Amino acid sequence: MVARGIRNNNPGNIRHGEKWEGLSDKQTDSSFCIFVSPEYGIRALAKVLLTYYKKYQLNTVKKIISRYAPPNENETESYIKSVANQLGVASDEVIDLSSVAVLAVLLRAIIRHENGEQPYSDEQILKGIHLAGVK
Repeated sequence: MVARGIRNNNPGNIRHGEKWEGLSDKQTDSSFCIFVSPEYGIRALAKVLLTYYKKYQLNTVKKIISRYAPPNENETESYIKSVANQLGVASDEVIDLSSVAVLAVLLRAIIRHENGEQPYSDEQILKGIHLAGVK
């Protein structure tokens, strides 16, 4: 069975609330957004992460994932460990999300954790990042 986030073109499992660019006209999932393509779902995830980084100065995996996947909904500590391992950093090590390369690895790690797989090509990840305004 295909994971909900993959089916919804929403690999970050972003909940309804924002009027995201690239939302599908039909929103048949009562909890999570449905996007017209994976690239727009990746864009939304990138925008969330960049907001955390720029507006709230969340610059470590621990800080980012603690906000993104709070303990009341997730196994946050295992999520933090998984993402930090995939990035090859300590959970409290400062990371630079203004770097496309770092952001891409973080996106892939979150997508993998959220969906049990990361099925998107480098091209799709980069397109989502570019749609988010990062060059």
